[in-house]
Amino acid sequence: MAISMLDRAIYSYADVDRLVGLRGGTARRWLEGYRRGGRLYEPVLRESATGSDAVTWGEMVEARLLAEFRSKRVPVQLLRPAVVRLRQEFGRYPLAHARPFLDVEGRELVRLVQDEVGLDRELQLVVVRNGQAVLGGPAERFSSAVLYDGGVASGLQPDARTPHVVMDPHRSFGQPAIGSVATAALGEDYRAGVSRDELADLYDLAPAQVDEALRFELIANSERAA
Repeated sequence: MAISMLDRAIYSYADVDRLVGLRGGTARRWLEGYRRGGRLYEPVLRESATGSDAVTWGEMVEARLLAEFRSKRVPVQLLRPAVVRLRQEFGRYPLAHARPFLDVEGRELVRLVQDEVGLDRELQLVVVRNGQAVLGGPAERFSSAVLYDGGVASGLQPDARTPHVVMDPHRSFGQPAIGSVATAALGEDYRAGVSRDELADLYDLAPAQVDEALRFELIANSERAA
């Protein structure tokens, strides 16, 4: 049986932390759970711990959404009951599907689930404005960064400032790429002395694509150093 795109295990926990801007070790805690002060905290994004060091595309997408809440004072661990219920409604990777975000009935169902589990307002995906269920800020930013195919997340823009740089599980092992070329490869060659025009010719890219890829690498490296 063919493995679904969402089930493709192509990342490590360190990849997730790096690509969605998390502190080291955060992705593992979200996906495997952890113990602190003698208390067990269950995984937020998995039904239960697996012991695996591999992260699927679906889990990467869902981690990208949770990362939108990382600056909130409310711990994302509190999202677990909502994710459990949403999994029952939308499938194994509920946050990697379009329905909870783009479909009116899907958003209304998310709102009902949030109310049912008593989700803290700071963590709500859907809010009510003028009597309608609409996406809250974090969910809106996430949804605008996702590319959907057949109602399933097929690509992610890791940074809104470089919209043509995309993570795609079918290209470059899911790493940020422009066209079919990993931005990391372009950045490495550029630092080694290959000119922008030479890179465009070498990888069959437009100069503007090379510029955007190098801009993304500059942004990503500066944020890692911060």
